[in-house]
Amino acid sequence: QVQLVESGGGSVQTGGSLTLSCAVSGYSYSNCMGWFRQEPGPGKEREWVGVIKPDGGGTYYTPSVKGRFTISRDNAKNTLYLQMNSLKPEDSAMYFCAARDGVYRNFCPNYWRNFDYWGQGTRVTVSS
Repeated sequence: QVQLVESGGGSVQTGGSLTLSCAVSGYSYSNCMGWFRQEPGPGKEREWVGVIKPDGGGTYYTPSVKGRFTISRDNAKNTLYLQMNSLKPEDSAMYFCAARDGVYRNFCPNYWRNFDYWGQGTRVTVSS
């Protein structure tokens, strides 16, 4: 049974940093993992933040966070990370880690419905 548990969220001021962690259990790392975020309110869909390939050799980010956020993975600790620097108020959201089922097919999607396993989320609030 795959379990993903996020932690590390909190409140910071503009320009600050946070590192989110996602404790992973029961997952084989055979496919892509990623981070998504969702603002509160009706009609707000989960937004792709970034993904990491199963071998950890490649990461991809949405343009709004590229250069500020970094995804990494420590297989020995069974943990996925999201290092967030130079935070902005528009980064405020609930952040989720996610994993795809099955075997990697040379492509990591950026749409949340293509991911099969989810954590419960951790909230990030950035004040101006």
